[in-house]
Amino acid sequence: MEQQDLFESQSGPIQKQLEALRVAISYHNDRYYRHSQPEISDQAYDALFRELQALESQYPDLLTPDSPTQRIGAAPLESFQKVQHEYPMLSLDSEIQREEIQAFDRRVRRELDVESIHYVVEPKYDGLSVELIYEHGVFIRGSTRGDGIIGEDITVNLRTIRSLPLRLSNEADAPAHVGVRGEVVMLLQDFQTLNHRLRANGEEPFANPRNAASGALRQLDSHVTASRPLTIICYELLGTWMEWPASHWERVSLLGKWGLPIPVHRRSCSSIEETMVFHSEMAAQREQLPFEMDGIVIKIDNLDWREQLGEKSRSPRWAVAFKFPPRTEITQIQDIVLSVGRTGALTPIALLTPVEVGGVTIRRASLHNVEEVERKDVRVGDTVKVERAGDVIPDVVERVVIPGEIRGEPFQLPTACPICQSAVMQEGPILYCTGQLFCQAQIKGALEHFASKGALNIAGLGKKTISQLVEQKLVKDLSDLYALTKAQVLALEGFAEKSAMQLIDAIENAKTIPFSRFLFGLGIRHVGTHIAQVLAKSFESLGHLMSARKEDLEQIDDIGPEIAAAIETFFDAPHHQSVLNRMWERGVSVERLDGQPQERLVLTEKNFVLTGTLENWTRQEAKQQIESLGGRVTSSVSKHTDYIVAGKDPGSKLTQAKQLGVAILDEEQFKLFLQAKSGS
Repeated sequence: MEQQDLFESQSGPIQKQLEALRVAISYHNDRYYRHSQPEISDQAYDALFRELQALESQYPDLLTPDSPTQRIGAAPLESFQKVQHEYPMLSLDSEIQREEIQAFDRRVRRELDVESIHYVVEPKYDGLSVELIYEHGVFIRGSTRGDGIIGEDITVNLRTIRSLPLRLSNEADAPAHVGVRGEVVMLLQDFQTLNHRLRANGEEPFANPRNAASGALRQLDSHVTASRPLTIICYELLGTWMEWPASHWERVSLLGKWGLPIPVHRRSCSSIEETMVFHSEMAAQREQLPFEMDGIVIKIDNLDWREQLGEKSRSPRWAVAFKFPPRTEITQIQDIVLSVGRTGALTPIALLTPVEVGGVTIRRASLHNVEEVERKDVRVGDTVKVERAGDVIPDVVERVVIPGEIRGEPFQLPTACPICQSAVMQEGPILYCTGQLFCQAQIKGALEHFASKGALNIAGLGKKTISQLVEQKLVKDLSDLYALTKAQVLALEGFAEKSAMQLIDAIENAKTIPFSRFLFGLGIRHVGTHIAQVLAKSFESLGHLMSARKEDLEQIDDIGPEIAAAIETFFDAPHHQSVLNRMWERGVSVERLDGQPQERLVLTEKNFVLTGTLENWTRQEAKQQIESLGGRVTSSVSKHTDYIVAGKDPGSKLTQAKQLGVAILDEEQFKLFLQAKSGS
């Protein structure tokens, strides 16, 4: 008998055996993860799982996407794909006072012209919102909330969550296509176990369960996600299938019938007063609950009424979050240190005597900025009240006065960055490190900006590659880019002979740089594309600009005291001068203005306003197109405006432009205009 014929003759019985194993394993998963009522031992479960794995390995053509073995994880992704939600994922309006919730009830009753409203209340889980799509009962796609319209496809990661059914129970009752809204969380006990494991391995623990859940779901390697103990709760059925019930309560019950985990703590309420009783009960129980929640969600049960009320731009008019007051505890400040962010902002951080706030041990809390430190007058040794604002971010609320205590010295403003010892400058309440080009806290962000399209546009130098270059200490400042060798790039993850050579060539091609693009790429504070072009037109060379003083710079149109100070401080820094000198030694050459094609500056002194939504450009891309030709983009229409570019739904700016006689370009005319001006 031929091999193919033999396979076909065996596939029927094997397929039935595979299906029986999958059904059995899915059943035991449901009993263990959703009902917490296991019916077989772990050893018996493992034996079933190994049998299924062996058969699927022997008959790979019979593997299905809903198989329990697909929860283990797939090959790592290069990046997450964008996906448009089938139904917008709106955020909720939040209130913390009873009076505000009563006002919500009065408003919706008035708009619906009814005496009373039936509500459904559910916990407001502190996790990551996701959209799930099932076709013919099989889970086919899941995505993050993103901006509410476009999210990231995290299907492979969601498949690893054992409480999420890959195939619906009673799928014959489900429509061919169904959308579900849910929240991925990490239970408190699982969170504590995970952090204990991380500390034992010398790794940094997570600050809270939400961060842990979010970090796990956004792993490019789903094997990492599979190793994290995640749980999902589904709370909304999406769509308008005619046979579905017209009440939210019944629809969520339908999700439970299909095997999806639904809120255990939910209640049907006949009045707004009953929802407040539920709120009080949940607030009293929150320390004993197995998950984090920061309030309750109040929803109108009647779906027809929901349709009638509709939505605002970012939130539904038929639901509201009733938040809990933040959790607070008392502890002591052991030290105040400075954290340096990717943009160079210095944030004061209070190091605390460890204290448990709502089930999470807090060791650090933000003091936000120097003005907050001074306003609250907190010092090392002070006893303070700490809260988890929104149940997520630890925050020092205030000092607790202890009669007769001897206090430490007031917090002293730093004069140097704690990472690179560069000078610190202050803008309003924020302190900044001025060592943009070499400070190790900022170097990744500096490299990403330097290589971006608006600056040097170095193809192949993305976030992942930059992270490897910095972490392997191949690049410590911008000048090191130009010393990279093909062998060093080949040693990085994801590079082969051809791609390594392409990156080296792209860096080599970026050695000759237009003056304005180079200035923009340096990341000097307040120097965007427009100011970079102003400087390039105002100075004969980079050397002249580097030696300019603040008072010289302030004489230039568009350069105010703050920008002038930032430029002078940047070029006066000895470390920056060293980085730039090494760049010249490695062959970098900045083109003077007269070395650039004339057509690049044909829009000099022309002012543009962008309004409405453009289909083929983001607002930033359109702005860069205009500024690359010497034009300037402003936010408001005035008598100085030369052109207004109007996309869809342009609003009042278009009306103002017509009144002032400003030239109006629609998107197609704008495209032709740019082509004509650039000579392309």
